[in-house]
Amino acid sequence: MPELTSFLPDPAGAADGAWYPLHNAFSAGVAGKRSVPAMSSALKLALNRQMNRLGGGDGPFATAVDGLYLMRATDATLPAPRIYRPALCIVAQGAKQVMLGESTFNYREGQALVIGLELPVLGRVVQASAEQPFLGLNLDLDVQVMRDVLAQLDPPPRPGPDASGVFVGHLGEALSDCVLRLLRLLDTPEAIPVIQPGIMREICYWLLTGPNAGEVCKIALPNGPTERIAGAIHQLREDITRAVRIDALAAAANMSPSTFHQHFKTLTSMTPLQYQKQLRLLEARRLMLAGEANASGAAYQVGYESASQFSREYARMFGTPPKRDVAVARLSPAI
Repeated sequence: MPELTSFLPDPAGAADGAWYPLHNAFSAGVAGKRSVPAMSSALKLALNRQMNRLGGGDGPFATAVDGLYLMRATDATLPAPRIYRPALCIVAQGAKQVMLGESTFNYREGQALVIGLELPVLGRVVQASAEQPFLGLNLDLDVQVMRDVLAQLDPPPRPGPDASGVFVGHLGEALSDCVLRLLRLLDTPEAIPVIQPGIMREICYWLLTGPNAGEVCKIALPNGPTERIAGAIHQLREDITRAVRIDALAAAANMSPSTFHQHFKTLTSMTPLQYQKQLRLLEARRLMLAGEANASGAAYQVGYESASQFSREYARMFGTPPKRDVAVARLSPAI
C-alpha cells in the first residue's frame, strides 16, 4: 500500500479550517431499503469482522480482493508518505487527513476521498481511540473499467472544470451497499474472480452518475487532460534519476509547455520538478526502510549527487533527518 508529501502545509491552514468542503458526492439518487445510518453501522461491523479474521490489531490489512486494503488505528498516527494510484478511500469511523502539495483534504465517517491519478500524498489518522478506533478502506480504481462504463452512459456526464485530481464527498447508500458486498465477498474467496468485476463496474457506475460525475468523468475521459498528465507521470516514474525536461513531457502529452505546466500543477498541486523530488525522496525512504541502503547510498541511487542536499530536502519533507525518520517509521504502521 503505497502515502507522500512535498512541503508540509500546516494542517490548520486548510482552506476552510475543519473539513474540506463537500459537494454531496456519491449520494446516488436511488432509494434503498436501509437508511444511511444503518448502512454506516453495517460497514463498521463488516470492517471490524474482516480485520479480526485477518489477525486483528492496528494497521493496514491486505485482502484477497486485489486492490482492497482495510485499515484500523486505535490512536492518531504520524503523517505517512505514500503514492496513491487512482482509488476510492472510505472512512467508516474516525477521521483522516491527506496533504497533497499545498492542498489539505479532511474526511471522516460517512465520507470518501477519490484520487484520480498517481499522486504522492501525506496521510494521517487524526481521530481515533481504543473505544472508537479509526476504521477505513482503500479500493484501487481501474481507469479502463471506468472508461468502459463511461462509454455506455447515455447521455454521458459533462466533464467539470479543471480542478485537483483529488476530491472529497459523502458516501451515499448505493456505494455503501457495493462496498458491503465487496467485504462480504471475502467470506467466499472462490467467488471473488466471478463476482468482483461486476461490483467494481457498479461502483464505477455510481461514481459516474452521482452529483460529482463531472469530476469523476475527467478521470476516465479518453485523451483528456487527466489521462495526458497521467502519461507524463508514468514517464517521470520510469526513471526518477533522469533530469526533468518540461518540453519533452509537454510534447508527449500533446500540449504546449505552458498548458502542460498549468494542467500538471492544477491536477497534482505541484510542479513536475516538485513531483520528481517527492518520487526520489519516497524511493530513498523505501530503500532505507527495507534495509537496502543507508542515507548516502539511497541518495545516490535515486539521483542525488550531494548527500547533504539529500538530507536537507529529506528533513524538509519528512520533518526529521533520514536516520531518525526511518527509525520512527519502523515502529509505527502507515495507515
